[in-house]
Formats: sequence, C-alpha cells, structure tokens
Amino acid sequence: MLEEQISEWRSFVSRRRAIDAADVSELEDHLRSQVADLKASGLSEEEAFLIGVKRLGQLDGLSQEFAREHSERLWKRLVVADADTGGTDWRREVGVAIALAVAAGAAVKLPQLFGVGMQDPDADLFYMRNLSFFVLPFLTAFFVWKRGVDTATRIALSAFFVVGALAMNFLPFTPRGHTEQLSALHLPMALWLTVGVAYAGGAWRNHDQRMNFVRFTGELFIYFVLIALGGGVLMGTTMFIFQAIGLNPEHFMQTWIIPCGAAGAVVIAGMLVEAKQSVIENMAPVLTYIFTPLFTLLLLIFLGTSLFTASGIDMKRETLIGFDLLLVLVVGLLLYAISARDPQKPAGFFDVLQFALVVCALLVDAMALWAILARISAFGFSPNKVAALGENIILVGNLGWSAVLYWRFLSKRAGFAALERWQTSYLPVYAVWAWIVVVVFPLVFRFK
Repeated sequence: MLEEQISEWRSFVSRRRAIDAADVSELEDHLRSQVADLKASGLSEEEAFLIGVKRLGQLDGLSQEFAREHSERLWKRLVVADADTGGTDWRREVGVAIALAVAAGAAVKLPQLFGVGMQDPDADLFYMRNLSFFVLPFLTAFFVWKRGVDTATRIALSAFFVVGALAMNFLPFTPRGHTEQLSALHLPMALWLTVGVAYAGGAWRNHDQRMNFVRFTGELFIYFVLIALGGGVLMGTTMFIFQAIGLNPEHFMQTWIIPCGAAGAVVIAGMLVEAKQSVIENMAPVLTYIFTPLFTLLLLIFLGTSLFTASGIDMKRETLIGFDLLLVLVVGLLLYAISARDPQKPAGFFDVLQFALVVCALLVDAMALWAILARISAFGFSPNKVAALGENIILVGNLGWSAVLYWRFLSKRAGFAALERWQTSYLPVYAVWAWIVVVVFPLVFRFK
C-alpha cells in the first residue's frame, strides 16, 4: 500500500514544474525518512504518508493540487483545509490561454485582410502551407509564458517558426506540386518538436521532460477530440434552431466558427491538459489497453492473410502512403502506451502484447519498404517515393531496436527504462527528417 502511494506521489510530482526533475529522488528519500519516523511513533502507514507529504514544505502547493484531484481520499481533509492557494494563478492562466486562443482564431482570418479569403480559388494552397502558423505559435507562446522560458530559448524557438514561414511562403513551389504538398504535410511535424521544447521549459535534454511531452501529446489529442465532438453537437443545435426561424447560418459557421474554433481549441486543450492532468492520465492506460490488442490482432490477421494468399502490398502511391500513416499510428500508440506505464512494474501479459504489436508492425514496415523499393525500381525516384522511403527506414530503425529492447525486458535482461529512453531519444530523428522534407526536398527536386 505504501509503495503504491509513494509511486503515485512520485509520478505526480515528476510531471509538475514546481521542482526540477533531478530533485524528485532526493525528495522521495526525505519523504520515506519522514514516513519511517512517523510509523515508529505509532502512526499507521497511511497516516504517516499523508503527514510526511504535508511536511514537505516546498511541495505544499503540489500537495494541495494533488489533494483536489484525489478528493475521495483523506488528502483533502488533511492538506487542503489549511489554505486555498493558487486561485489567482489559475485565473491568470485561464485568462492567458483564452487570450491566445482568441489570437489563434483571429490569425486564421487575418489573411483575409490582405486579400486571401477562404472562398478564393487558390486559398486552399495558402492555408495548406500555413496551417501550422495559425495554431502552433500560440500553443508555444502559452508554454513559454507558463514555464518562464529564458530569452535565448525564446529566440531559438522563434527562429524555427521564421524559417518555416519563409520556406513555405517564399520558395518557388510549383502550384499543387509534390514538394509543396510534402512540405506542407511535414511542417507541423517539424514544428511540433518546437512546441515540445517550450513545454519542457527549454530542458529538452532531460529524459523525463521528453516523456512528459509524449504524454502531453496523447492527452492533447484526447481533449481536442472531446472538444471537437462537443463543438459538433453545438453547431448541429445552432443549425437547427436558426433554421427553425428561416435563417441558414451554414456559411458563417464554415468560414468563421469552424476554422477559428478549431485553432483556438488546440490552445484550450493544452491548457486543460495542464490543469486536469491526472484525470486524463487515468484514461491513458485504459485507451492503450483497448487499442493495443485491437491493432495487434489487426496486423496479425493482415500478415496471416498476406502469407496465405501470397499477396504483397500494392505499389500504388496512395496505398503506400496509407501504410505509412498506419505505421506512424502504431508507433504513436506504442509511445503513448510506454508513457502511461509505470517503469517499475515487472513484465506482464500486456507487455507481451506490446512486443507482439512491435514485431507485427516491423514485419508490415518491411513489406511496405520492399514495395516502395520495387516502385522506385519500376518508375524511378520522385519526391513522394523518396519521402516514403526515408520515413519507412526511420520507422524500421525505431521499431527494430524497440523490439530488441522489449525482448530484453521480457527476458529480464534489461529494465523498462532503456525502452523509454530509446523512444524519447529518437523523437528528434522524426523532426530532423521532417525539416529535410520541408527545406531540402524542394531544392533537390526543383520545387516540382
């Protein structure tokens, strides 16, 4: 019981920014010492733990926050009653997030002031190239403000956005050409790591901070989907009630509410993840327990069917792109599952499922890689085929070594931490490749 409480406390503290990650172990030692002394005086384990946390003066704010998020426990009565701090900071944080969300929504409509309306014939090209700049700078700004990022890091983060904006708007792309589409598709991936540096407060080299960002990415996606579903219900209701009085708000909703609301919702979702992190953290294991077996079964059935029918992957471009997206989704699920797992727990059945998923994905990736090479051999090089080839090689590297580390963990020859560190250390590889596609591919393939 005590170990579970301490593990939960450590997990909670390590994901907050009130203290440095390097200090968590030292604080845990201090907490254990307090608990031991209190137990020696006759208190129960739970009482000793609660009072021990209370005595960690530099964590009072965290203790109160933890108590609010676990209101069914004795925490609230023993910890929160003393003071109610943080209300002003919370209101300020909400205010900043709302202001940035409004600014993101306004940025979507800003091009209209310069003659680029959403209904214009070529507007889709402009918005496709600049989609990242309507959302990610504002989410980055939120974390720059919240974490108190230093000036040098702010300049570096701004430089990435400037380079991306210059590349997307001043390189002489062939309209609707392959390099333009590839650059627009990869730029959000390239800039997402920039958001990660801001989220980590500039401490990107810290493994715990990188893993926190992986968790944040999954949780942000969950919250954004929930907001989108709620927004869909709201818009459906709006259409219904206005049509009942003879008005049709469809055009207004398509040109204002949906684009501006979607941009602002990303910032709001980021703020909500920060505010109610533990609620979503409880969802993370549930989601991974549901979807890991389903994706493993799907890939097993696919591999078995392909082997039984002696059928390879179709060499059509759309099919290869679809398989790339599938593999990226599987890697994302793997990352999220790793981030939601307690690294101290011994290997179990779910870890065997995860290993099976990695092996299946690796086999499917090998099939896709073979199909891409066959397509290049038959039709020559092109921006799309080279991009798909590079992405598959990167995925093979990630999945291959992940399979080795998972096997070593299951066979008790290594700890789970090695797999965590491999995944977080590999994140910059994706960003570097994305920047190569954004900046180098147009030059190499002459903007076609």
